[in-house]
Amino acid sequence: MKIFFVCALLISTSIVNAHAQLSQSQRETKDEGLILHNQYKIAIPELTIAAETGDKEAQFYLAEELRQQKQYITVDARKWYEAAAEQDDLYAMIRLGRSNSNLCEAMNNCPKGKKTPKEWLAKAEAVAKEKADQGDAESLYILYELTADRKLLEQSAHAGSSVAQYRMAIGERQGEGSQLPWKRQKSVEQWFLASAKNGNPKAMMQLFGIYREKVDLEQARYWVEQAALTGYEAGVYNYGYFLAVEPNTLGFTMDPIKGYALISLLKELDGGGTAQSDVEETLPLIAKNMTAEEIEQANKFAQKWKNEHPPLSFYPEKIEF
Repeated sequence: MKIFFVCALLISTSIVNAHAQLSQSQRETKDEGLILHNQYKIAIPELTIAAETGDKEAQFYLAEELRQQKQYITVDARKWYEAAAEQDDLYAMIRLGRSNSNLCEAMNNCPKGKKTPKEWLAKAEAVAKEKADQGDAESLYILYELTADRKLLEQSAHAGSSVAQYRMAIGERQGEGSQLPWKRQKSVEQWFLASAKNGNPKAMMQLFGIYREKVDLEQARYWVEQAALTGYEAGVYNYGYFLAVEPNTLGFTMDPIKGYALISLLKELDGGGTAQSDVEETLPLIAKNMTAEEIEQANKFAQKWKNEHPPLSFYPEKIEF
């Protein structure tokens, strides 16, 4: 059994984006592709439809899917990265700019591109700077990653980037910045809180761990539930686990029906990650003390939850910097 208290830095994948050039059917198919991608499942057919219409977000994620299949940038992957990059998609530019470290280099079969990796990184920095000068929080964060200027990270965080806020917390926890040691923990919590309030589920889980360690159980309960409400896999699992297996640990009222329902939802995440092993270990543990009628109630609750909440997601990083 694995209970999550510490989560890695993320750039979350949003499925709420501009769809101006997409029909309703194409938009729905693209959104399904992004859901599948966030669940570590193959999404190439769904993303291809929107990518072919010129949707740069779909083009980037289609390229990611193709790259991940082969573990290097293939000819097809490069085509879609370049299509997105030519529409000023910063993440596509960065991926192309870092292709020198690609597996294909060792294999000596890298496809020719329209620009060199150095040229793509230079363009990414120029585009990010133009947007950052206008106060764009995401561009400020990307510019920080490209230049390692920590002032840009702080500016991005203050401009409202939940990713930058999360990174500020992680960095200060690791000793970055100028905070005095006795003020550092308070600053870490403040940045995690800002990120969580901006919807970052991994920050929510960080707060869950912090408050649990402090034995502030009311706040620990609150944040693990909030993480579950976003569809974040770790939040759903932990919320279900502490409702049905160890309720006294966090001061929950024992609720095996809801706990079983939540953890059973994770059976859907069969494309990757560790969700399946968690489900296989924990569900029988809960079920052994439940009646057939209670399990039926749990199955109905699970379907209701699925209909009323965001899709399950691992919230993978959009790109690793």
